[in-house]
Amino acid sequence: MRLRALLDTDALGLRLLGGEDELDRTVRGVMTTDLRDPSRYLSGGELVLTGLAWRRNADDSEPFVRILVQAGVAALAAGEAELGDVPDDLVLACARHRLPLFAVHESVAFATITEHVVRQVSVERAGDLAAVVDRHRRMMTSGPAGGGPDVVLDLLGTDLDLRAWVLSPTGRLIAGSKEAGPALPAETCARLAGEHLAATRTGRRGPYRVPLGQTTYSLFPIRSTGRSPQAARDVRETVLSDWLLAVEADAGDWPEERLDLLQGVTQLIAVERDRREAARTVRRRLAQEVLELVQTGAAPAEIAARLRVAAPVLLPGLGAAPHWQVVVARVEWEGGDIEGGPVAQSLLEEVLVDPQATGPEPSDRIAVAHTGDEAIALVPLPAVSSEHDGSERGLLADALVKSVREPLSAGLDDDGRLTLGVSAAVHSAEGLRGALEEARHARRVAAARPGRVCAAGHQELASHVLLLPFVPDDVRRAFTARLLDPLKEYDRRHRAELIPTLEAFLDCDGSWTRCATRLHLHVNTLRYRVGRIEQLTGRDLSRLEDKLDFFLALRMS
Repeated sequence: MRLRALLDTDALGLRLLGGEDELDRTVRGVMTTDLRDPSRYLSGGELVLTGLAWRRNADDSEPFVRILVQAGVAALAAGEAELGDVPDDLVLACARHRLPLFAVHESVAFATITEHVVRQVSVERAGDLAAVVDRHRRMMTSGPAGGGPDVVLDLLGTDLDLRAWVLSPTGRLIAGSKEAGPALPAETCARLAGEHLAATRTGRRGPYRVPLGQTTYSLFPIRSTGRSPQAARDVRETVLSDWLLAVEADAGDWPEERLDLLQGVTQLIAVERDRREAARTVRRRLAQEVLELVQTGAAPAEIAARLRVAAPVLLPGLGAAPHWQVVVARVEWEGGDIEGGPVAQSLLEEVLVDPQATGPEPSDRIAVAHTGDEAIALVPLPAVSSEHDGSERGLLADALVKSVREPLSAGLDDDGRLTLGVSAAVHSAEGLRGALEEARHARRVAAARPGRVCAAGHQELASHVLLLPFVPDDVRRAFTARLLDPLKEYDRRHRAELIPTLEAFLDCDGSWTRCATRLHLHVNTLRYRVGRIEQLTGRDLSRLEDKLDFFLALRMS
């Protein structure tokens, strides 16, 4: 469709502020953003909608417009709800770069424009999808009268007799239709999310068919509006943030019309995803400001003042937070030029979602910033009775990754890692600098462990594991090879399971009876295996020093 057609659509109420000579440009998509730099989500040809939250002063307009022009967008539409009239500096910047600029009246919702563009661009879906959208425009409205993804899924149930759910990449259930009945079990959600991430990493086109028991599910990726599957330079930039639509049906024999309709539904749900993403802008900004103050060594009074501003946003209705925790996350990929900070930020926001939260937003306490390849979350803890020590409550490292380890490991595949560190709770601004360093140390402890998804908490920093991340790699390799390689080679040749036996023996504190029971072995068989371990390594497992060496070697392997 052409820009001129948008201007001629009275229902959209667009007012042209500049670019009369460019109205024959083709619009190939639509994107809503308040990011200062949305380039990684743009593929060219989009109508960009913005509420101008990115603009702090007149100097911000020029770089923002330059980024859009370099990305090849078709036009910019600025909402008047936030600032009233569109600022002159933005009008001039668009004129300099020949970027058409529209003003969006405060009475017109971005969702209305998005819906119109999606329908017009997707001409091949205009039949069934347009009819569904026209009958149920409330799905795109805000407030109690709307319904977001739930209403869209209700339509699939009532109009097409399809049970469907929207899931996050970690397997969190975001929405489900009334027709779908009881919520999907958490195990099923995690399995579907893992299958979706694994299929995405292999480059397969959706929908992905997943048989679980007697039921077959079809998984449809939900990508940000205006972003094609090829928009990202590398699939790893978005694989851990995109939602998915799970439909209880086998889409393998569906006609093209029904597949097109479901693809259109994913675009409508993507509008709600982008709206929630935009709602996090204020929290991200607050977290970034506090983080910068902490890292630059600002006075505690200055940090405390910013926390007093942040608390009502992060804990609405609960007043100032007496305690805060810091969570640090890092996503690392082998090879490729991938900026890890934004990926870790999006993922950490998802991991920190309160599973007990209800209402239109998934959580009220997420505030995550990123610096370099690291994402840092500032998590407020609501007030509790005075007899509780804040350091003994709050987020636990193991709990954060327990439910997400399976799906995220599939998305990280064999070339990515997620590591998290969690600080103790602190009750004042003076403690935030130490909490940040504590969380970073804990993350390095987690990074020393095997596995794709690992976390460590502040409790472990008083243990021997604090030392392990700082042992040089060549020393670690030499130490573990000297003790464990003879056992691994023997296991490879004889299938003797000496390594599992050693692990169990140490875990049972050298108790022959308990270890034999755990391994379902006769005590004499266990004694034979331990004797073989001692013979191959020249160590004595009755000596504390040798037990400790084996224990550390296993932890570092």
